[in-house]
Amino acid sequence: MSPKANKLIDSQSPYLLQHANNPVDWYPWGEEALARAKKENKPILVSIGYSACHWCHVMAHESFEDEETAALMNSHFVCIKIDREERPDLDNIYMDAIQIMGLQGGWPLNVFLMPNQKPFYGGTYFPNKNWKALLLNIAKAFRANYEELLESAEGFGNSIATKETSKYGLQVQQEAMSSDYLSQAVEQLLKNFDLNWGGMKQSPKFPMPAIWSFLLDFSLLKKDAGIKDQVLFTLKKIGMGGIYDHIGGGFSRYSVDEKWFAPHFEKMLYDNAQLLGLFSRAYQITGDSFFEEKISETVRWLNQEMLQEEGGFYASLDADSEGIEGKYYTWTKSELEDLLGDDSAWFTELYNIKDGGNWEEGRNILFQTSSYEDICHQFHLETNTVKSRLDNIKSKLQLRRKERIRPGLDDKIICGWNGLMLSGLSQAFLATGNSKILQLALNNGEFLLSKMTKDGQLFRTYKRGKAYTPAFLEDYAAVIQAFIQLYQITFDIKWISEAKKLCDYCLTYFFDKEDGYFYYNNPEAERLIANKKELFDNVIPASNSMMARNLHQLGVFYYDPTYWKLAKDMLGPIKKLIKTGIGFLANWANLYLELLVPTAEVAIVGTKARNLALDLNNIY
Repeated sequence: MSPKANKLIDSQSPYLLQHANNPVDWYPWGEEALARAKKENKPILVSIGYSACHWCHVMAHESFEDEETAALMNSHFVCIKIDREERPDLDNIYMDAIQIMGLQGGWPLNVFLMPNQKPFYGGTYFPNKNWKALLLNIAKAFRANYEELLESAEGFGNSIATKETSKYGLQVQQEAMSSDYLSQAVEQLLKNFDLNWGGMKQSPKFPMPAIWSFLLDFSLLKKDAGIKDQVLFTLKKIGMGGIYDHIGGGFSRYSVDEKWFAPHFEKMLYDNAQLLGLFSRAYQITGDSFFEEKISETVRWLNQEMLQEEGGFYASLDADSEGIEGKYYTWTKSELEDLLGDDSAWFTELYNIKDGGNWEEGRNILFQTSSYEDICHQFHLETNTVKSRLDNIKSKLQLRRKERIRPGLDDKIICGWNGLMLSGLSQAFLATGNSKILQLALNNGEFLLSKMTKDGQLFRTYKRGKAYTPAFLEDYAAVIQAFIQLYQITFDIKWISEAKKLCDYCLTYFFDKEDGYFYYNNPEAERLIANKKELFDNVIPASNSMMARNLHQLGVFYYDPTYWKLAKDMLGPIKKLIKTGIGFLANWANLYLELLVPTAEVAIVGTKARNLALDLNNIY
């Protein structure tokens, strides 16, 4: 440990290491810090963030690197830093606490706890002046109003520990499955559809892949061309928007506006995993080369920037470089003109490039609002000529961009996010038949088995040859799903067998027989103030909805009525919420659809069985 380093210096997490030389006496979450808080009867400050988080960097620079601020923190608190990607269980608990307090959630998440780990106040980003004032006020209140804070924390602790089934009034529902019920839920959802830009009428705009995945399945089974077209329109707008990296491939996390124009530039593996699968299905349905372009460019980005040498994929790329958000990805018009020469005019029109910039500081985000065909017509060019020249331009701009200082890479490997990517790659192989994508998927599957699994147990994170932190339900659910899909493109019994073993492990260690759902954390692994269950689908589908779909599919493969019944029983209490809250229950709605429409089983035998099966699966 260097003289200035705090106790984060031995961490694997890039996020924690970013704070290892702060003057704040940070601890990682663990017994040493918790025991010190009890021994000295000091409040605990838990600060939670992640490597690619812009406002985490801002608060770190303003406050955690400031000697005066650090002195206040060290004097009055036991300070704990948590990487939310390593410990999503703790993030879930304390994010829930903030929302119970009626405060706005987000990251960085800063929560003040009593020495018994129960929270009494918190918030997200604070400017330095406000943060210092808050630290002094909290320290004063802890001395002067200890009993009141203790009582308040006890109340919040009890609220956090309330079972989700009680919190949301979930009870077993006996009514039969109904296509009309699902249609009504879809009707409610689509009332908020943005007819101009796709997605829902809101800003900021998140892709929310689970919603479009469900609607795509629903539209095909219902033979509803209108809904299918709305999904495809949304995917087109996302793929044309600034949220997509037109030079290097891959998608940013969200756009700050309603047009998918200005992204928050961080690139997360979990978004790209799900969007890769979704664009692959769109390509299977339409044969549209636009979708194939996004598949191939995103896979190329994965290979070039996100692939670890053993076959795993890194977690994320930062939004910032040189301390400026988006600097790596944006261009001045003069930069582009110098590089493009005769192609400058049509390229400028294609991507809405402006003299003074279409974004901040005179810079341009590449933002496509016209099709290639429209540009060809406007500039009297052949479509094939434009596409060929565009490929060359993208290569040229990518080489120039590589001369810039790159955004920071979070090089830890997260088990569940790799599971999601494995599913996306499997779908991309079905869509394209590209053997290189298949090999990428197989390598990733072998990596998950050999490096992130030990004695039948998964681990959450991996770095420098070491897997660490026992996995959470999200990890198991995503990897089980991925192994089922890997079986369906390889027909290697190993993958479906491993999926079943992991599923049985979850039933042993995560399942709560009392209410029929899975805990997010293994309650036997570590004692926390609450054992939470994740029920609502968000940017990543809920771990319980993924597990329910896994149980249904494994039930079909293994003819196991126990799995079937568990899946149906898990959906039962959720059904009544789908009609009014389908936006956050889209993956559950997909399970409803799978149970409503009998699952087809096709047996193919003979020497060409595998090829014929892949041909069949290629048709989405």
